[in-house]
Amino acid sequence: MKIPELLAPAGNMEKLQIAIHYGADAVYLGGKSFGLRNLAANFDRQELDAAVAYAHDRGVKVYLTLNAYPANSDLSALQAYLGEIAPVPFDAYIVADPGVIDLVRELSPDMELHLSTQANTVNWRSALFWQKQGIKRVNLAREMSLADISETASRVDLELEAFVHGAMCISYSGRCLLSSVMSGRNANKGECSHPCRWGYSLVEETRPGEYFPVLEDETGTFIFNSKDLCLIEHLPELAASGVSSLKIEGRMKGINYVGAVIRVYREALDRLAAEGDGYRFRPEWLEELCKISHRGYTTGFAFGAPLDVGQEYEASYIRSHEFVGVVEAVEADGTAIVAVRNQIKSGDSLEWLGRGMRLGLIPQVELLNEKSVSLEVANPNSRIRLKPSFPVEQFDLLRKTR
Repeated sequence: MKIPELLAPAGNMEKLQIAIHYGADAVYLGGKSFGLRNLAANFDRQELDAAVAYAHDRGVKVYLTLNAYPANSDLSALQAYLGEIAPVPFDAYIVADPGVIDLVRELSPDMELHLSTQANTVNWRSALFWQKQGIKRVNLAREMSLADISETASRVDLELEAFVHGAMCISYSGRCLLSSVMSGRNANKGECSHPCRWGYSLVEETRPGEYFPVLEDETGTFIFNSKDLCLIEHLPELAASGVSSLKIEGRMKGINYVGAVIRVYREALDRLAAEGDGYRFRPEWLEELCKISHRGYTTGFAFGAPLDVGQEYEASYIRSHEFVGVVEAVEADGTAIVAVRNQIKSGDSLEWLGRGMRLGLIPQVELLNEKSVSLEVANPNSRIRLKPSFPVEQFDLLRKTR
């Protein structure tokens, strides 16, 4: 069985390093312009050089997002930007708009092109059309089932990519107009204000100013707020469908999300490669994914339209654990220098997330600052020294139960 590529989000250099540390085969990232995540930190021109060099030195591919939909007034800036980044040795550009594709062909004719999910590819004829345009890979719409993906793979000769984990958009393949109408921020140019995550009430037209809640639970009404996609239990079916790449959503998410999700999917894919027909799903993988902040999980459209069961709406995130730090360096004696991201108190019980699903436990942490002076509390943006009883590595993450 061919094992698909594991494709991770990289909203900045630290997220890229974390994704690679935990086993991503490839990362996707954006520059400062023309991607669909303008509110992420993203990469300037020099940072793009550094990111690609770092990834390539470790055998990891890098795909640049150019999947915004530019207006006429954006085209001259786009042309200048494409000329500026042309020397960067990306493995592919991720594109959506035919005009962008045409301009890339003019300026960088040898660049491999991957079609974004924003292009709304939902059937094999669409995929075949893009194949004829020289597209190497299509990121299929989330609305496709596994059966649709399998049929598409059997009828085309290009790579297929599918989302396997992360947030789902209520609008068709992310082509949303709500943000533009309600906040003036164009989702199709990377500035989505996420109005689908807001709370809403009803107003009856003859009684303006009177707001009537449509109650779902005690926290309010979030009628557009879909569950998160999670297909960890269905990797054999995905691999058998002919998908070449499994994509994790989340360039706006933190390093804890990136590391924890990649860590689980890497372990599962490696098990699938090693065990073949003897592969079995491990419940602890899903348990680990449930420790990450999420909205509740669904398999989305993988097995048909989710209707009311798979697409229930949740009012708030589920958070059982809190990310508290990342290892910046490891000294010769095994002491870890930890950058604190959320408060740690002396005596807290910490979990250490290693690669390959290694999980270390520090039952009652003793805090020392960088000068080895005891602390009662370590606050965010400080650094501490920890020497656990097990081996640790740079970029390992720490968390605690909320």
